[in-house]
Amino acid sequence: MRAVVTGATSFIGAAAIRQLLQAGHEVLAVVRPESSKLENLYSHIPAGCEQQIQILELDMREIGEVKKRISCPMDVWMHTCWGGAGSGNRTLRDVQQANVTGSLAAVNAAAEAGCQRFLFTGSQAEYGICHEKITEATLCRPVSEYGKAKLDFSSQAEKLCEELAMEYLHARIFSVYGPGDHPWSLVQSCLRTWSQGGEMLLGECTQWWNFLYIEDAAAALIALLASGKSGYYNVAGRDTRRLREFVEEMYVLCGARGSFIYGKRSQNAEGAADLVPDITKICAETGWEPKTPFAEGIYEILHRLPESASGKTSI
Repeated sequence: MRAVVTGATSFIGAAAIRQLLQAGHEVLAVVRPESSKLENLYSHIPAGCEQQIQILELDMREIGEVKKRISCPMDVWMHTCWGGAGSGNRTLRDVQQANVTGSLAAVNAAAEAGCQRFLFTGSQAEYGICHEKITEATLCRPVSEYGKAKLDFSSQAEKLCEELAMEYLHARIFSVYGPGDHPWSLVQSCLRTWSQGGEMLLGECTQWWNFLYIEDAAAALIALLASGKSGYYNVAGRDTRRLREFVEEMYVLCGARGSFIYGKRSQNAEGAADLVPDITKICAETGWEPKTPFAEGIYEILHRLPESASGKTSI
């Protein structure tokens, strides 16, 4: 399989590239010019796989140039590029709608490059505030501009892919954690703070939650690409419980160092949503299963956590 991966230095993009290369596939990795995260991508290239990957520095405004940089047609396109994923930017309509425009350009570029399938990394945010089990048939009522933009893109991209004779795959990814995640994420913030004996100021953390380890998330995307299927799929773990249980398990795994206080932080851009995902569809149609227990994933992060100063953190 010859795959184009945009957002190649991103948390999920880099992990997917490593697994694609390990499986013997060829990858065209598209990164922003002079990306500060380029070293992160290089660190994900397994030894002996250097000849399987081509790194292409292109701004999304230049994504149509891909067809000029390849020597033979590509098979699939994995689009993990999306700016403004941080909580502060999720409420900014202009930022999020710019992603829609750039991502639609990527759909056209994929067709021009000969791709037969286009996979987009969507988000749980498309569903909005739910308090029941979430299946692919659940009505989407996004709250944040981030969720609205991802949903807006999917409706346009699905039609465009049909016009261009490409299959459209949409992976609605839930809460992914693991080494290399954004430093401001809940998991990274807790582990970094408690490993140094600091104090975490948290929200109420009473909602139902679900975490998926990064390696399992990447494997799910590759399974979708290889499945021959199209359509919408939830990508999440099987371990769903109250967020407080996850928080307190992390605290214990950090040796119960430091402290934490609930009720000191307001809700994020998505509001007080419960994450109770149903992953029956992807498991049945691809054979994929999440494999990594939460504690095992936390230990992997702790083993790679850099030293940092202790103190008080609000998340």
